Amino acid sequence: MGSGTVVVGAGQAGLQLAVSLRQAGDEEPIVLVGEEPHAPYQRPPLSKDFLAGRAGQDSLAFRDPAYYEQAGIRLLTGERVTGAEPGLLHTASGRTLPYERLALTLGAEPVRLPVEGVGLQGVCTLRGIEDARTLRERLARAERVVVVGGGFIGLETAAAARSLGVHVTVVEAGDRLMARAVAPVVSEFYRQAHTRQGTEVLLSAAVAGFEGADGHVRAAVLADGTRLPADLVLLGVGVRPRTGPARELGVEVDGGIVVDACSRTNVPGVVAAGDCTVRPHPLTGEGRLRLESVPSAVAQAQAAAASLLGRSEPDTSVPWFWSNQGALRLQIAGLSAGHDTTVVRGDPASGQFSVLYYRQGTLLAADAVNRPADYMAVRRALTKGEHLPADRAGDAGVPLKRLLTEGAAGVR
Repeated sequence: MGSGTVVVGAGQAGLQLAVSLRQAGDEEPIVLVGEEPHAPYQRPPLSKDFLAGRAGQDSLAFRDPAYYEQAGIRLLTGERVTGAEPGLLHTASGRTLPYERLALTLGAEPVRLPVEGVGLQGVCTLRGIEDARTLRERLARAERVVVVGGGFIGLETAAAARSLGVHVTVVEAGDRLMARAVAPVVSEFYRQAHTRQGTEVLLSAAVAGFEGADGHVRAAVLADGTRLPADLVLLGVGVRPRTGPARELGVEVDGGIVVDACSRTNVPGVVAAGDCTVRPHPLTGEGRLRLESVPSAVAQAQAAAASLLGRSEPDTSVPWFWSNQGALRLQIAGLSAGHDTTVVRGDPASGQFSVLYYRQGTLLAADAVNRPADYMAVRRALTKGEHLPADRAGDAGVPLKRLLTEGAAGVR
């Protein structure tokens, strides 16, 4: 085959990048390479509806199987890139893939705790569809599940397991849930909500190892000696970026593949997008951060495609995230790091409230729990640079949309 673009990683970012090239009129060959044996599929439902048995595998596919041939995208599944040199990739099966332009959309992989017993059967991680299928099958037979990690994946899995009637214990090393993502009031709300659903939540609790019998996990052992019986364990303690052939090609790696706002690496003709990257803050252009979210992967991929076509279209979109945990829908707009003030709208006890974050009077972000109108208003304000006064935002009886409208009209 000829050269053209090779995209390594067939997840959300990889597929979006290939599609964006075609939508922009690129007619050069495109090869999309994925390690999994499946065509690109959605990952977010894996810890929610798929795990709970409410969604099947067919519903997860991004595109109809015929799409790839119609779009002129050569899809190679079950293929792992094992080596690289400028202009050429090598795969585990012995293929060589020449390229003129290269996109690294490698994603991330779950962190496995370096403790005794982590290799026992029944100690699982959740990233891909095979992980989710295995976990779903084991949940159907499980009686006691220990979830290690009180972040999004851990709590979504806990909610799905409880919906199946399984006894669940969440073990979080920090002093509150989802500490990296939300304000303390939101953490405490979710602790209480999961507890009401029958999930046991242990905070400031570190896992020291796992005990087993006949090669299968039987208990999680905490640092203080507490033994938690378990026939299934989910490790939800975070992910690390996959960098694949980046270093071989001279691409800078520092906590992830380093890219600019246009998804360009330091090597001409090589771009990267998605969970494998670190990039400047999308709104301030400062520092380096890694955004693990579908919207970020899509926006970065679109910027990357433009860069490969010689256009500069930086991703300056407002980051947003979501987490469905049972009946609770958490929506986050913006990035709250560096805030000095929070404003709470609504009563957490009602199950519908939001937290707005400010720095020196400037809106940074919001966490909205079952309050989608607040989320949308904050996302709009951040996107358009509109002012949302902190001294009025706390009145839950006044829609944030009205405050934005008044501000735009010059009403004081």
